[in-house]
Amino acid sequence: MTHWIIAPVVLPALLAALMVIALRRDLRLQRIASVAGVVALNAIAIALMWSATRHGPEAYFLGNWPAPFGITLVLDRLSALMVLLLTGLALPIILYAIGSGWDAKGAHFHPLLQFLLMGIAGAFLTGDAFNLFVFFEVLLIASYGLMIHGGGQARTRAGIQYIAFNLVGSSLFLVALATVYSVTGTLNMADLAVKLPNLPAGDTALIRVAAVLLMLVFAIKGALVPLQFWLPGTYAKAPGVVAAMFAVMTKVGAYSMIRFGTLIFPTTLPATGPLIADLLLPAALITLAVGAIGILGATTLPRLVAFGAIASMGTAFIAITGFTPQTTSAALYYILHSTIATAAMFLVADRITRHPGPQPGLTASLYMAGAIAIAGMPPLSGFIGKLLILQALRDQAPLIWTAILISSFLMILGLARAGSTLFWKPESTPAAHPEPLPTTAIFLLFAALAALTVLAGPVTSWLDATAQTLYDPAPYIAANQLYEGR
Repeated sequence: MTHWIIAPVVLPALLAALMVIALRRDLRLQRIASVAGVVALNAIAIALMWSATRHGPEAYFLGNWPAPFGITLVLDRLSALMVLLLTGLALPIILYAIGSGWDAKGAHFHPLLQFLLMGIAGAFLTGDAFNLFVFFEVLLIASYGLMIHGGGQARTRAGIQYIAFNLVGSSLFLVALATVYSVTGTLNMADLAVKLPNLPAGDTALIRVAAVLLMLVFAIKGALVPLQFWLPGTYAKAPGVVAAMFAVMTKVGAYSMIRFGTLIFPTTLPATGPLIADLLLPAALITLAVGAIGILGATTLPRLVAFGAIASMGTAFIAITGFTPQTTSAALYYILHSTIATAAMFLVADRITRHPGPQPGLTASLYMAGAIAIAGMPPLSGFIGKLLILQALRDQAPLIWTAILISSFLMILGLARAGSTLFWKPESTPAAHPEPLPTTAIFLLFAALAALTVLAGPVTSWLDATAQTLYDPAPYIAANQLYEGR
């Protein structure tokens, strides 16, 4: 599968270029190319996951330059999982955009979406820290274009705030990378994993600074307190279909934290020790509280879902900070659930806001299912995810259990209040909103949540094995062939 590793990066880039150059005046052909491309990406992602599961980590060396001198993409179980999550989410979102007409409300929706897929997939697959920065910038540019899709003063203002925060993150990222390179002479992730444990004592202070700066960068991407201010306004003002796609974008921060925290800055590293976990846990707890209180006080449905996204990131980061195979497995399961649930809820919110007034029973049912998923109530996978996190952290301070349980209660109250305001109205004849394709797209997301619930046993077993590989990085390092020419 070596040469297929680059396909999730190259295919959307080629499609985006084709749309801009040859199909820019034909929306119908853009739609066909976009759907066909995402279907192909899903097939490739499934094949990559099968390969990573069967064969372990594999590396792709661009230009046949060996690591750490050349650009390297690395496929392992974690990166394959995140790529499949990305492509699986993209298909129903594109169908919703086409069926609702969102893609026709501004220029270049489909090319920008393809560039976004390219940037996120590249971030998941790259084996080089500098190219992680490059892919961050690609997805930032594409996401800004999608953010202001359709225009409007409020959307443009929120887009400026969004890009300002992320440019700060980009600057910090460059400073951190420069610090790491000045100390180690490399930015290849596997090479860093080999060199950092053997650093001279005099260089540990600089590495601690770099680790904290990188943590801040990933906290910005993951909307972690106190760097979450950009998310509520951005997601609430963005087109609903774009906000749904952005549900996976915050997971890039969580993915990067897991990758760096297990491979480059593990808790056993003398230079940093448990520094990252100690700093992240209080921020994650406060993020969860801010998200839950925001849901309780939200005045619009899109803003409510945006605070739900913040709460989900707080929950995921609480599990991540455990930095054990069990907590990482629980975090990955919850990341899968929260990404799908948040995207589904944004699409439901868009359906409601585009058709104000009395809502049909189907919309009320979809809202209820989304509320159950966001709050983490049974029988959907959010309950299983939170249960896995609580079980993994059973030996931790009671504060974590208390924070997760109280925040869940506040989220239930906020979602129930919003639901009663929306649907318990005296109007006798609900409005009909026949939208077959958007409804199908929403059902696909809820079907994925149902599958994640029913197949929780096999999924968690696979995630347990994936987490174990993260804490045994020798195969990942060996795949890069650091000291062997090609």
